[in-house]
This record gives sequence, structure tokens and C-alpha cells, in this order.
Amino acid sequence: MIPNEAKKRLIEVVGAENYDDTKAGRLVYSYDATPQFQSLPDAVIAPRNTQEVAEIAKICNEYRIPIVPRGSGTNLCAGTCPVEGGVVLLFKHMNRILEIDEENLTATVQPGVVTLDLMKAVEEKGLFYPPDPSSMKISTIGGNINENSGGLRGLKYGVTRDYVLGLEVVLANGDVIRTGGKLAKDVAGYDLTRLFVGSEGTLGIITEATLKLIPMPETKQTMLALYQDLEAAARSVSKIIANKIIPATLEFLDQPTLEVVEDYARIGLPTDVKAVLLIEQDGPKEVVERDMKKMADICRSEQAVSVQLARSEEEAEALRTARRSALSALARLKPTTILEDATVPRSEIAKMVKAINEIAAKYQVKICTFGHAGDGNLHPTCPTDARDRDEMERVEKAFEEIFSKAIELGGTITGEHGVGAMKAPYLEWKLGPAGIAAMKAIKQALDPNNIMNPGKVFAKSTRKRVVVTR
Repeated sequence: MIPNEAKKRLIEVVGAENYDDTKAGRLVYSYDATPQFQSLPDAVIAPRNTQEVAEIAKICNEYRIPIVPRGSGTNLCAGTCPVEGGVVLLFKHMNRILEIDEENLTATVQPGVVTLDLMKAVEEKGLFYPPDPSSMKISTIGGNINENSGGLRGLKYGVTRDYVLGLEVVLANGDVIRTGGKLAKDVAGYDLTRLFVGSEGTLGIITEATLKLIPMPETKQTMLALYQDLEAAARSVSKIIANKIIPATLEFLDQPTLEVVEDYARIGLPTDVKAVLLIEQDGPKEVVERDMKKMADICRSEQAVSVQLARSEEEAEALRTARRSALSALARLKPTTILEDATVPRSEIAKMVKAINEIAAKYQVKICTFGHAGDGNLHPTCPTDARDRDEMERVEKAFEEIFSKAIELGGTITGEHGVGAMKAPYLEWKLGPAGIAAMKAIKQALDPNNIMNPGKVFAKSTRKRVVVTR
């Protein structure tokens, strides 16, 4: 509960129209895209500017009220589920592109800007913002930064972190700091910009971001390679990278995913093959043509039964859209859809795909696998039903083994979805006790009262590590 005096002061800051503590209003923001997590906040607040955010932080810090900054709630780690109540901050008023600087190749934006809106705005000026999470039509830049979102173009261009040059951040005590700026070089002090990117709102509230832009690629080609052997498709991924080709996109979909996506998108995807690779390259025309020919040859050498170039940009866009719709398509199968993002070194993709299939068979659960194979980021996805307790126990054990196998292969428990509340019990598997202690020391220094998105990243207890045997 928010004390009456605190409520009164918060309303004075933002206005009654931007403060909602009705049950209906709170219910809407009690969950995000993560299954099996829901918790009511005490209030939902929509600040109009940085100063209001700072005043909200001061009041909440004084009364020890948790603050959960929220974008569009598309994250898949329960990162914006208010598990300890408090206030959810919405940025619907702070949604402007403040500047597109063509001289310095930067864009300065508020956190509520929708990712696709920014992409379109810079493309009108012949510029390019590469991070492209599948939720880009509705996800916001603030959410992307908090979760360090990836996307289909991550292999060649990197993730959100690689395009954040500077931030304006409100700290837990209400102080406002600026990090970085429109600079190609800046080594003055600690790299606070990178510290806040991916911190999931646990260290501060991002109120403005300066983002790097690059020139729009000259041309692009898209190719679909079909396989009757899952491991052959995975080997093709490793071989392409080993041949020193870095495609813009290198995506993997297995047959169960293909069937569901085609039923959803109806664009003529093949469903009689075991796997497909969706491959794109962009850049100068001659480079693109050379790379696409080399990659086609590699795919054929690894038993691809068909390699086809998209005949038009419309066909290529349909393929990209179908891939981005994989989660939506799979969500139609069962009441509950659990999508994960175990990540391994690219050279271990074939082993990881094989392990996922074996683990699914072991626990008698359906797991569809797709993902950003070029950067080792796979998305094993299980359509299930949270009401079936026996099956949910088997699903949970299956994913624990998948995480364990990923770490065994030199990987991690999450490549782009974040830790949030969902992955927190597994974080120590990756970082070890000393790593967790170092992170907690940073958290304690910046947020001693633990009001910034509490209950995320740091678990009350760590799951016992599974030993995977075959």
C-alpha cells in the first residue's frame, strides 16, 4: 500500500489524470509477456518529463515504495512484472524523437519511443538503426535498453548496447546523471552507459538516450535453405562463419516451428523439411552477390536439399515477417507458451540443437526450436498448459537441463531476453557466487533502499545445478 501522504505528493507531481490506483488500471500492468507471472502494483504513474521522474523517485525512496519502469511489456523474463508491488512507471508522455543529428549520425530519443517508429524516421534520412527485436512494432527504446534487446540482425550489427552512446538516468534518490554523449571516443571514468544498458531498471530510470546511427546499406538479398537433417543445418551455420562470412541475418527454424508459422502466415513456407535457414546479406551489391553465392555453396555442401533466393523485396519481407511471427504462431497451440533463449558459441550450435531434441524426448514435451543461429542464440519454445501440473513439472525440468547444457557448452542462460524474475534462480550458474556478490555491491551502492525494480536479477535462492548426462 502507498501511504496517503505519499499518494497525495505523487499526484501533486504528475496530476490526478496521470495517477491510477483503481483495480482495473492496476490489473492491466500486473503482468508482461512472460507466462505464469502476475502481481498487482499499488499504482500506475505516467510522468511527463525528467523532472517529474526525479520527484517520483525522491518520494518513493523516502517511503520505500518500489518503482518498476515499464515499456510495452513485451519482455519474456518477467522483468516488468511488479512482483513486490509499488508503482509502475509508464512513458506514454515521454515518447518523442528529440533529434536526428545527421552530422554526428545520432538520434536522441525519450524512452517511450516505439522502436519501429525510430527506424522509419531515420530511414527517411537514409540512415539505419540496426537493433530489430521481433517485438519492434510495439516495443519501446527504453524497454530495449533495459533488457539490452537483440534481434535478427544481431549477428552482423550487434545488439542494443552497441548503439547506445549516452543516457540520461534518474537514480533511486532522485539525482539525474548524464553518461556518454555524441562521441566516437570517450574513456573518461567508468563506462556508466554500458552499466545501465541491460540493468533491467534495477539501477536507475532511463529518461533519454542518445543512439548511434549508421548509413543505410546499399542493397540486400534474402535466401532460404532447406534441410532434411537438423544437424546439417546447424553445421552450415558454423561453416558459414568459419569461412569468414558475416551475414546480416542467419536464422534457424525447425519443422514443428515451420508448420505452425506457415499455418499462421500462409506465405508458402515448406513444411515437409526438417529445418530451414533464413539468410540475408546487405552492403555493396558486388559484396552481397559474392557472399550469397558462397553461402549457397556451403549450404549445398552440407546437404541442403534446396537453396532459393527471394525473387523480390516483397517475398523477402514476407519471409522476415514469418520468422518474427514465430512466437505469436506458436502461442496459438496451447494456453501457455514458454519461450527461452539459451545461447552457445556458434561452433556449438549443432550440439545444442541435438541436446534440445534429446531433452524434449526425455521429458515427453513438445519443444519447437528457432532463433538467431548465426550468433548462437536459440529459442527453444514449449507450447504447454499451466493448469497441467504434471506436464509443467516436466517442462521446468527440461528447461533446467537446457540451461545447464548451454553453460556446459560455454554458453549462457540468456542471450537477449534478460534475467528478470524468471531467470534469477539460474544466474549464479553462469556468474558464480563472486560474480553475484560484485553485482549486488553495485546495486547496493546505487539503490541502498532496494526500490528500483526489486525482485529482479537477484534470486532469494539459487537452483541446484543439473548435471546433464547422455
